[in-house]
Amino acid sequence: MHDTANGRPENGPHAPSWVPFSTSCAFLFRHPRLLGVSLLLVLLTGTFTWLGYLFTVDLINHFTGAFFTTPPTVEKFWHWPLLWGWTALKWGFLLLTRVAAFYLAFILAYSLTTPGYAFLSTWAGNRYCVQAGEGEAVFSLAGALVDLREGLKIGAMGLVVTAGALFANFVPVIGQVTVFVLYSYYSALMFVDYPASRYRWTLGQKLGWLRLHSGQAFRLGIFPALISMVPLLNIFLMALFFPLFTIHTTLNFLTIEGRKEIVPSS
Repeated sequence: MHDTANGRPENGPHAPSWVPFSTSCAFLFRHPRLLGVSLLLVLLTGTFTWLGYLFTVDLINHFTGAFFTTPPTVEKFWHWPLLWGWTALKWGFLLLTRVAAFYLAFILAYSLTTPGYAFLSTWAGNRYCVQAGEGEAVFSLAGALVDLREGLKIGAMGLVVTAGALFANFVPVIGQVTVFVLYSYYSALMFVDYPASRYRWTLGQKLGWLRLHSGQAFRLGIFPALISMVPLLNIFLMALFFPLFTIHTTLNFLTIEGRKEIVPSS
């Protein structure tokens, strides 16, 4: 029996409408080769992110370090509020610039490791869903260049998001909420890029998918966004979880797209 809308077979085991994070984690550990590739990508992502982070922080300190080297002199009791304000501004600036440095470094690592994560996403999709290969674009040099161009567009969007987040953070409460929502959707876009590029989707199509499935996209991006906002630890945690996030997004992307005939367990 076939689905008349898309010609896909209806018989056989079907995936749920949403793949829980725990299911994606179990799927990864059931496939040793996927786990091996993931560990290699963790090492590469962590290394590139750490090197990029150190470079970005050094660059920021070079241009702004002198601003906070000398605190205001306290000679009278009314000078204390000035010192408190200076201290709050210093720590706020340090937090915001470190988060921005992380995102800039991670965008670099994301760009350099994209082929590896695209391979991981494709491999995971083939082992999860019978229909993952339907409509897949044939590999070619021209197609690879298209994927590279679309990846660069997403990287450029990341720069815009990071710059916007820096300014938004100065608005109490509303600014922080806005930044978190921005980071969540941008994180979802980065991960959706891997399975969607398999079918040679353009950036416009990927953004359209986020708008059409905004609730699911937010769920896919919320955990990476939370991790990204933890200073210093974000480098290691994001590198550690990035392969799992890639697989989690891939499985849900295929499920949401109606490719629900799962591969039977061997």
